[in-house]
Amino acid sequence: MGAPFLITIAAMALLSSLAIASDPSPLQDFCVAINDPKAAVFVNGKICKDPKVVNANDFFFQGFNIPGNTNNPVGSNVTRVLVNNLPGLNTFGISLARIDFAPYGVNTPHTHPRATEVIFAVEGTLAASFVTSNPPNNMKNRLFTKVLNPGDVFVFPQGLVHFIQNLGKTKALAFSGFSSQNPGVNTIANVVFGTEPPISLGVLTKAFQVDKKVIDALEAQFS
Repeated sequence: MGAPFLITIAAMALLSSLAIASDPSPLQDFCVAINDPKAAVFVNGKICKDPKVVNANDFFFQGFNIPGNTNNPVGSNVTRVLVNNLPGLNTFGISLARIDFAPYGVNTPHTHPRATEVIFAVEGTLAASFVTSNPPNNMKNRLFTKVLNPGDVFVFPQGLVHFIQNLGKTKALAFSGFSSQNPGVNTIANVVFGTEPPISLGVLTKAFQVDKKVIDALEAQFS
């Protein structure tokens, strides 16, 4: 077995792994999502609407220009345009979000298990940050932070914990693009302290190395 053959096999394996790293590619012009399980074929997590009854509204979303309500404890609001509210996105592997910030508001630490995110700053001054996954050899996780002004772009790698903070005393706005029609979101505080049923108190106190009273207070806040 010669070296060129082995190199070819390795290259094919690499390309195959990249090909399945995000949403599958569509095999038709479109597959507008529909909730009726009797309507058609199961594809990419959503069922395809009969192409004969597809219309322009299936590819249309209205209201992305409307600011979200940031009157909440974290001072931010995310308006998502995913396959669930824009059925025409089905099988295309993309989606969008609008992120509104109150002064000093925070889009709190979270992950998107199925997508890389690209953020585009439109208004205000934002600090965009992400944290690397667990490093080898007892090294610490690295924090990457960049201050964004209007017109700046920043990328959050798929699956990594990230967050955005408004650094100014005025409102801020950003738009995000995702490499999935349904990127998913795991907000760290909710995932750890707001589950049903709750994660064991013993597990949390050992994980965070804090007194049980601290965990009780956090669970009460997120329950």
